Amino acid sequence: MANTSKQYDEAIEACRSIFEKKMKDYGSAWRILRTSSLTDQIYIKAKRIRSIEEKGMSKVQEGIVPEFIGIINYSIMALVQLKKGYSEETNMPVEEVMEEYNTFVATAKGLMENKNHDYDEAWREMRTSSLTDLILQKLLRIKQIENNKGKTLVSEGIDANYLDMINYAVFALIQLKENGDFETENN
Repeated sequence: MANTSKQYDEAIEACRSIFEKKMKDYGSAWRILRTSSLTDQIYIKAKRIRSIEEKGMSKVQEGIVPEFIGIINYSIMALVQLKKGYSEETNMPVEEVMEEYNTFVATAKGLMENKNHDYDEAWREMRTSSLTDLILQKLLRIKQIENNKGKTLVSEGIDANYLDMINYAVFALIQLKENGDFETENN
């Protein structure tokens, strides 16, 4: 699992770097978004990945790596919004945002390590397309919970689903890198 931990950190570092650069370009304008809007944005990214996987090509020059990175970063934004609520005040300091980012990454990684232990790294034997499908399933679950005003009877909450999506997307990035398909220049 030591190799997985290192690979996880490398994938997250690529995501964090893009997130920080976008914070410098756009600030925290995303703070105005409700979590349902972030869920829909992630859904668009996952649907594009699935479309490219099924068609075997894309007409837009970006491949699927930037989409998986986007799923991770938008999931973290959604976790921040769940914690803080959306805000008309969109001037959240970069340092505060990155502190939240790092906190949620640490939570997701801890969850990954626990599940990875119990499941013996079963994700390594999965297809990347299955990880895409699991992300889409999590998104449909989140949408249902959102439609139920955040209430569940016996199921885990919205936050747990975002954390799982972060981990599935990281696993996909690790697989893509191992296959030599990891390019981030268009992010």
